[in-house]
Amino acid sequence: MLWINFLHFYQPANSEIQNATQKSYERIIRAIEENLSVKFTVNITGCLLTRLDEDLKRIDLVRRIKRLVLKGKLELVGSAAYHALLPLVDLRIVREQIEENEQILKKYFGENFKLKGFFFPEMAYCPRVASLIKELGYEWIILDEISCFGELDRINFDQNYIDKESGLKVVFRNRKISQQYAPEALLKDHKIDCPVISATDAELYGLHHVDHSANFEKLLAKLGQLKIDTITISQFIEQRDKLEHRKIKLLKSSWESQVGEIQNNKSYLLWYDKKNKIQKLLWEFAEYAQEIYFANQSDYNIWWSRWHLMRGLASCTFWWASKRDMGHVFGPIAWNPDQIELGANELVRAIRDLESSTDLNTKLKAENMYLEIIKTLWKEHWAQYNP
Repeated sequence: MLWINFLHFYQPANSEIQNATQKSYERIIRAIEENLSVKFTVNITGCLLTRLDEDLKRIDLVRRIKRLVLKGKLELVGSAAYHALLPLVDLRIVREQIEENEQILKKYFGENFKLKGFFFPEMAYCPRVASLIKELGYEWIILDEISCFGELDRINFDQNYIDKESGLKVVFRNRKISQQYAPEALLKDHKIDCPVISATDAELYGLHHVDHSANFEKLLAKLGQLKIDTITISQFIEQRDKLEHRKIKLLKSSWESQVGEIQNNKSYLLWYDKKNKIQKLLWEFAEYAQEIYFANQSDYNIWWSRWHLMRGLASCTFWWASKRDMGHVFGPIAWNPDQIELGANELVRAIRDLESSTDLNTKLKAENMYLEIIKTLWKEHWAQYNP
């Protein structure tokens, strides 16, 4: 059996990262170090790398990751440095975040490697962003299988696919296996005929799912015995490059999109439901913050404005307002007013920092939008959770 495993390492730039580092990142890196044949593809967001070094003082862990990259045991891919939901933000923000992410990766891993693959945060695909990714030199993307036909269980994992819109090669993850704990699933059934492509948050391995039986380590130790081979996504693509490629029209989607949502043109509903008052207010404010940011690029404080804006646009700000039960992927109910307020606070500070460029009406509009979010947020929270 061929197992292609993709892991997404990310924690918001304004959140605590000690738990994820101790419970997941350390564990994953140690397990790969201890098993010579293992090869995974990983996205490590730029904001996380920076914080591992500067906030947590864990440059030792970053250097261990670098050694695995140099040995060919880990393949790195590009992404957005601060995990914005790319289809819903200004394309200039998309470019800035991708380019900054590349700069951070080169800082820690060296200039002499080429990023071939790209990971959309939340696997949130849209054609205009895909075209930019191609323009920036990337060769392939990984998406959820629903983005191909708008349905599940229709992907031929032995088939080569190319995005008709952008020309990017496409690898699809198996949603069924990815929404399980892959090590347990593969230990139970390791005789699957087609390639198994799993893609999950790295935090699943310890932080979100406690693997009491150490099935991850057991699986890696038994790969040879179970006749399971692991390769990187780029190696997988290269092995099959001579085969026929099928051009497809990809659909706007995410790794949480449901069939009905795509059919109703609500592909990013988890992060932007227009019936969700808080999400609606947040996106109106996010759009305003971006507008003011780009209109005042000459402000002497623009660096700090950008610093806050990028953090406020992280998908987590909107995810925590969805109230959706994420138990099917080992997650909580996505409702946390403190995290939502944290994101809204970053957005208002992005405008406050432009104090020398914005007039009174602009400042007050921003403050009123911010206060409306906070008032609505806590009113809704206490109406539901007041003891």
